Amino acid sequence: MCGIAGIASLDGRPVLPGEVQAMCEVLAHRGPDEEGLFIGSGAGLGMRRLSIIDLETGSQPLASEDRSIWAVCNGEIYNHGDLRRDLERRGHRFATRSDAETIVHLYEARGAECVARLRGMFALAVWDDRRHELLLARDRLGIKPLYYAEIGNRILFASELKAILEHPDVERRLSWEAVGHLFAFQSTPARQSIVEGVRKLEPGHLLQAAAGRGIRTRRYWEVRFEPDTRSGAEALGERLRAGLEESVRLHLVSDVPVGAFLSGGIDSSAVVATMSRLSPGPVKTFSIGFDERDYDELAHARTVARQFGTEHHEMVVTPDALDLLDGLVWHLDEPFGDSSAIPTFMVSRLAARSVRVVLSGDGGDELFAGYDKYVVEGRERRYGWMPPPLRWALRAGARAMPEGMAMTPSFGAPISTAAPCRLRSAA
Repeated sequence: MCGIAGIASLDGRPVLPGEVQAMCEVLAHRGPDEEGLFIGSGAGLGMRRLSIIDLETGSQPLASEDRSIWAVCNGEIYNHGDLRRDLERRGHRFATRSDAETIVHLYEARGAECVARLRGMFALAVWDDRRHELLLARDRLGIKPLYYAEIGNRILFASELKAILEHPDVERRLSWEAVGHLFAFQSTPARQSIVEGVRKLEPGHLLQAAAGRGIRTRRYWEVRFEPDTRSGAEALGERLRAGLEESVRLHLVSDVPVGAFLSGGIDSSAVVATMSRLSPGPVKTFSIGFDERDYDELAHARTVARQFGTEHHEMVVTPDALDLLDGLVWHLDEPFGDSSAIPTFMVSRLAARSVRVVLSGDGGDELFAGYDKYVVEGRERRYGWMPPPLRWALRAGARAMPEGMAMTPSFGAPISTAAPCRLRSAA
């Protein structure tokens, strides 16, 4: 992963290099390889880089041919090859092999609408020095984080909350709305951080800011479920396998070694099986176990590792792992009510000794209804027999309650939803 940060002044006030550098310094753990900085007329962009693609010439910030458009990006653009070929045919000249450079030229061609063409996991910022306009965007599922704050006539943004708190004009006050959401749903809201005045750009959203027009956010993508009732189970299974293989193949594009988290469950095992088929050599796999037998899954992970001949690494979490909490809290930035953060942190440290990128099965439970809550949801669908006026009345009553007090059955929208899970594809 990398880290981005920056400041844009909507009133033209200069941005000092030291302001952006201070924000980037606190992100050094995200990008230990190098730091990049751009200071323009009214804006500054910063970048801490973990080199994955184009190790030699992929430094950021990246600029257009006339150096009027500048961009930084945390993440990967998986369809950058197709985008590059199309843009080159249209006359754009690339200076690097970096996947992130496609953002600059695509913005030149399509403006803010460029975001809809990107396929990947990303948090990005584009500064248009001619129009004095800032564009921020976050990937469709919110895999990469992006925080921002409006301070006077300035926009501050960063990959982590702590980087924004480095600026002296940001007040460190708790958001009680976020605190209430935390106790109800074990996470802060999708759009509000734990600090008052510091927001999160939501998944599938972009932000535009310019002098005279202020700040505008809008959704550029929304998930849509369209049931396929015509295809049989065999055809759907083939489509699922094809989709999984395409996703894994795109994630394997890298100039550094790629590994995988392996729990031995269906999701991570499917990823490892696909990687083994697509990779020229043995896949490096990483697993975490526990002394308590009821929670330990190492035996399952070893079975999968043997089946596919992986180079397997594992670690057992012991009680002294609690000593990691201080460091873990620092990295998380915000309170988080899921104890799985501890083994995830440890398996990431284990993997980092051998590889820079890992694939995982995160998100499988959400996609394939693997949680107990889906059983409850199925039960609630029985309320569908209720007459529409009664359903509308129940929905209105539920929405009138304070956040977290109640959730309506499936016939009515929930009062609120917890922040979307952050799928992790890179260590």
